[in-house]
Amino acid sequence: MSATRTDPEIHPTVAEVTARIVARSTHSRREYLERVRSAAAEGPARAGMACSNLAHGFAACEGSDRLAIRGLRKPGVAIVSAYNDLLSAHQPLKEFPDWIKDAAREAGGVAQFAGGVPAMCDGITQGRAGMELSLFSREVIAMATGVALSHEMFDGALLLGVCDKIVPGLLIGALAFGHLPAILVPAGPMSSGLPNKEKARIRQLFAEGKATREDLLDAESASYHSAGTCTFYGTANSNQLVVEVMGLHLPGASFVHPGTPMRKALTEEAARRIVELSRGERYTPIADVIDERAVVNGLVALLATGGSTNHTLHLVAIAAAAGIQLTWDDFSDLSAVIPLLANVYPNGSADINHFHAAGGVQFLVGTLLDAGMLHPDVRTVAGTGLHHYRTEPVLDGDKLTWREVETRTLDEDVLRPVDKPFAQDGGLRVVSGNLGRAVIKISAVAPENRVVRAPARVFTTQQQFTDAFRAGELDRDVVVVIRNQGPQANGMPELHGLTPALGVLMDRGHHVALLTDGRMSGASGKVPSAIQVTPEAALGGPLARVADGDLITLDAETGLLDIAVDAAELAGRPLVDGPPDEGEWTGTGRELFGALRRAVGPADQGASVFGGMTSAHFGARADLTEVRG
Repeated sequence: MSATRTDPEIHPTVAEVTARIVARSTHSRREYLERVRSAAAEGPARAGMACSNLAHGFAACEGSDRLAIRGLRKPGVAIVSAYNDLLSAHQPLKEFPDWIKDAAREAGGVAQFAGGVPAMCDGITQGRAGMELSLFSREVIAMATGVALSHEMFDGALLLGVCDKIVPGLLIGALAFGHLPAILVPAGPMSSGLPNKEKARIRQLFAEGKATREDLLDAESASYHSAGTCTFYGTANSNQLVVEVMGLHLPGASFVHPGTPMRKALTEEAARRIVELSRGERYTPIADVIDERAVVNGLVALLATGGSTNHTLHLVAIAAAAGIQLTWDDFSDLSAVIPLLANVYPNGSADINHFHAAGGVQFLVGTLLDAGMLHPDVRTVAGTGLHHYRTEPVLDGDKLTWREVETRTLDEDVLRPVDKPFAQDGGLRVVSGNLGRAVIKISAVAPENRVVRAPARVFTTQQQFTDAFRAGELDRDVVVVIRNQGPQANGMPELHGLTPALGVLMDRGHHVALLTDGRMSGASGKVPSAIQVTPEAALGGPLARVADGDLITLDAETGLLDIAVDAAELAGRPLVDGPPDEGEWTGTGRELFGALRRAVGPADQGASVFGGMTSAHFGARADLTEVRG
């Protein structure tokens, strides 16, 4: 690693956005850090326990681990895992605890499996009732992580998880124990299967009735074909890249395949490293890793790669858990200056394995650091300074080391330097107007499709839309409005299943857009989609009063979201539909999540239940209920 490298000045917009986040967060961040510092202790937390409490904590241990915990000298490491063998991304985690326990023991610590957290797959639940629990599962994972760590037996934590809500949930939970060091341990992507463009082509043919269910299943199973994370650049892989650039992975850990010697070596090294970070001069609590600069670094990396729109929720919620107030305006202002450097599906034809082979995170960090677009002077689990993440792991026999790599792409069709981008901006925009505020990702939307002005067609369920499409009712210029899909309505499900049919309409030459208070997922593609509209329809937002035929303008270039209806007329329209009542939101476990649905906050505040809703939100919902009688 070069000791003579001089970091350039930080880009003025990156510096300005960081400074205003710091100023906005002064009070909340100070309160958070005070709470964290008060929980820290010089020695193992378990040293202050009564004998009966401590005995329960090592009753199931044997041998040297039992003696280590009883002796109160060696660091205790919590393993919190999202393992299950239903989901390909998390199935490889099965072997990790045994590797971790052995490596922690060799490093002078003792690791215990502290708890499991649920992991649900949006790919399985897409378009089904279970998807309405997906976003809320993030809060459940955070709480489960809190339960695992609440035994206070531990001096550090290893968080094993990969996909959409799992990584944000693990982080939110760990940040409640911000005095503990924590490292995220990924499992890696599956090998490349059927090219994503071919998969998308078969999906559209099926939507048109030109491919059979068997054809579609063959294509899907050729794409999702083995253990490991799905290879398109959706939320799961966005998670990995973002948290690595935030300094929460070991350098180079994100996209190493499961079942390889390198994956095992990185997992074992994470165990050794967390022991080192747990006390003494190297003590690095997660509260010190996730600060305002790290949050901005993660956001810059997301924008530079055209990552998942779900992080307009997750990063906001993660930041809030650390006392940091992040807004959609921060996303939008950074996106305007951060160039798009990756061409990975759905933004391009490559997958995450091609991205990794072209230089991956190491190249990305290097070119962004050299351009002054990342904060270099941050604390990470690898040490002080983001320069650690310019290095790649290598195995010398069975010894793991890191070496610095050139800031050079190996495939300019997939990954480019700052001075030769695919686009001059990050492709994430905030649109606003008399219908509220929404997020739109345009990195995969052709320039000629970024402005749509067309009549609305309103639906309240995905099935209603599908029926209208199959009946030929949408074969024209149209802004498809699907409302009552927000967090308070039905848990804010992803609506990615709409993409094939909307793509068909676009391919027929129509001007088409989607407008919704739901989510569209990390796989948002070529269809211009203004998503996560806030205020949502369930709280009486303007979206609740849109009618078929209203002329709507979605202009991603100027940031306009407008309905050509007089304000007084729009406000005076009756509310003709609404979200399901409490007694109707049942089945597939939904009734168990009613409390979360009532407590969840708005999309632009992370759609989180932590911190709850303001009295204004409760009042809005009460007024809406009264109007609907």
